[in-house]
Amino acid sequence: MSVIYILLSISIIVAIFFFIAFITAVKSGQYDDSYTPSVRMLFEDELVKEQPKPSIKTKQD
Repeated sequence: MSVIYILLSISIIVAIFFFIAFITAVKSGQYDDSYTPSVRMLFEDELVKEQPKPSIKTKQD
C-alpha cells in the first residue's frame, strides 16, 4: 500500500514539473508563430472559393 502512495506522489511531482515547464514556454513565446502571418497574403486566394460566373444563354434556332 505504501508503494501506491510513493508512486502517486512521484507522478504528481512530475506532472507539476511538466505543467510549470509548459507555462514557462508559453510565457517566453515558444509557441508564437512568426512565420505564418508573413506568408498569409500569398495563400489567401486558396481560402476563398470563387463562385462560378453565371453563363449567358443565347437563344438558339
